[in-house]
Amino acid sequence: MKRLIALLLVAASVGALAACNTVAGAGEDMSAGGHAITNSAEQAK
Repeated sequence: MKRLIALLLVAASVGALAACNTVAGAGEDMSAGGHAITNSAEQAK
């Protein structure tokens, strides 16, 4: 379970760095990554 969360966090970070062009874009990407991690954690309960 912890490996899954860690993998999702790394994937979200890489995606955020690759996709964002501005500081606002980086914030949106980090928010989306946080939502993905939260959703994964909720589903794993």
